[in-house]
Amino acid sequence: MPALCEADDGFKYVVKLRGAGHGCKALVAELLGGEVARAFKFRVPEAVFVGLDESFGRTEPDEEVQDLMRSSVGLNLGIHFLTGAVTADPVVNTPDALTSSMVVWLDAFLTNVDRTVRNPNMLVRDNELWLIDHGASFIFHHAMTDPVKAAMSPFPYIKEHAFLRYASRLEECDKIMRSKITPRTLCKIVGLLPDTWLQPETAGGMTPVRQREMYSTFLTTRLANSSVFVNSAIDERRKLI
Repeated sequence: MPALCEADDGFKYVVKLRGAGHGCKALVAELLGGEVARAFKFRVPEAVFVGLDESFGRTEPDEEVQDLMRSSVGLNLGIHFLTGAVTADPVVNTPDALTSSMVVWLDAFLTNVDRTVRNPNMLVRDNELWLIDHGASFIFHHAMTDPVKAAMSPFPYIKEHAFLRYASRLEECDKIMRSKITPRTLCKIVGLLPDTWLQPETAGGMTPVRQREMYSTFLTTRLANSSVFVNSAIDERRKLI
């Protein structure tokens, strides 16, 4: 359960809390997914680190919410609140075939399971499409499986993607997307992860340094072998049409 908060910089943020759901792994996926999308020049709300002290939410009457606030003391992730934005309808707000293909490519690359017709996680503001909520990406890190094996795997959940039906230019898109980013950029993005989110006790004892290496390996290997998930997405699209 995220919180809508006004920070001390005067801006409003949707704050993803470390004490909720999948804990810090969701924050890791949110930060990495959003910053990778930004590097590809998608519109993504600004992400900031948000510190919650022990007094935050002390007057909250709901005990469950108070428990969530207490377990989230420390470093959390804030996503800039887009005033005036509305939820995108995949049918009404469908972009052109290339843009649809690029969004599908991105989510297959990130293994994001949460961009479906039921829950598109996209907003429209001033007729512009914004991508939000990448916390369900990097599904391999919940089991801490081999990052190379995970990177070389297709992404069957792409069959549920909100834009797959309209993504008729996936093969062309693959060449475009691969030219937009480098392994060095991906490693720099991974370097943004704070140690406090990379908890050894939830990562099989791996140190923060080793966990960053794991994410970098996954991303760079997946980029180099994008045909694996692109061909899978093309096959799933054929079944739809």
